[in-house]
Amino acid sequence: MKGLILCAGRGTRLHPFSYSQPKTLLPVANHPVLHYCIRKLREVGIQDIGIVIHPSQSQIPPMVGDGSQFGATITFIKQEVPLGIAHAVQLAQPFLQDEPFILLLGDNLLMDSLHGLTKAFTKGKSDGVVMLSKVERPQDYGIAEVQKGRLISVEEKPRQPKSNLAVIGAYLFTPPIFESIATLQPSPRGELEITDAIQSMINRGFKLAHSVTNGKYSDVGTIDRWLEANQWMLTRELGNQHQIGKGTVVKNSKITGPVRIGDDCVIENCQIGPYVSIQNGVSLRNCSYIENSILLENSSLLDIAWKITNSVFGRSSMMTGQSSNSTGVFIVSDKSSICIPAVKREDV
Repeated sequence: MKGLILCAGRGTRLHPFSYSQPKTLLPVANHPVLHYCIRKLREVGIQDIGIVIHPSQSQIPPMVGDGSQFGATITFIKQEVPLGIAHAVQLAQPFLQDEPFILLLGDNLLMDSLHGLTKAFTKGKSDGVVMLSKVERPQDYGIAEVQKGRLISVEEKPRQPKSNLAVIGAYLFTPPIFESIATLQPSPRGELEITDAIQSMINRGFKLAHSVTNGKYSDVGTIDRWLEANQWMLTRELGNQHQIGKGTVVKNSKITGPVRIGDDCVIENCQIGPYVSIQNGVSLRNCSYIENSILLENSSLLDIAWKITNSVFGRSSMMTGQSSNSTGVFIVSDKSSICIPAVKREDV
């Protein structure tokens, strides 16, 4: 069995941070989202992994390498034009050949393992498996209809949903998926939709099973979901503890976990946490309170006298402050140098 991870999306909802770096490399608990996807595939024994990228995403191959750091072999597949998930799968056919494969979206984080997919595939002797999760507003998702353990329909954002089981971006397919993709026409948004390919397989009589996850998941497609994913991943990996990297100096500061601090940081006279990720080379001095925030490489905060929450500070950005008793919520772009008032999130 092989693995396929799709990374060629533009990530427009994560601007300005996805201007300078693909969204699949944005850190959650100080690790790129893409690394979590690779690890999920390795957990179920998959070693041969293809990653679909756009030619402009030159930062991805160096961050992943040949896969040896994960005990895997990585093959990069280029998608020149982002024409949909099914189109990316079609491009990967020479790599996937005739083997079953697990498909993941590179900006997706899953709390649970992928063993549910592989067990459903083996147990049900099916032609594919779709991972599902119960949602409160099925009108906002691709929704599956299941009868007697078998997937019988998939509908994108239905007005009258037939269930509350949403398709969440983890799939196991066999070679018949390629024949279904070959029959597709572009959707109204100009893409070949994977939900249409799944429905085509069902219509052609192939058996598709499902696996329901009760764990958290997120597509990390917006700032809010990025921060939320950072929060639950920190909790999962650290509990209520904190972790400090090599060469980091902490003086006269209080840290309330979960907090992960990278290498070569300087933190002085600060109160930090919970739910804060601080990447390498960050400098924080005289910051009264920072919680539920992400600070990217080499960012710097100085003399911030108010509570900062639900914020993201870009690479090599700098912010200095003034006396205040208010609460600040900020999105600060890479390499910005600002003095308060900064750009508030509602203004971005």
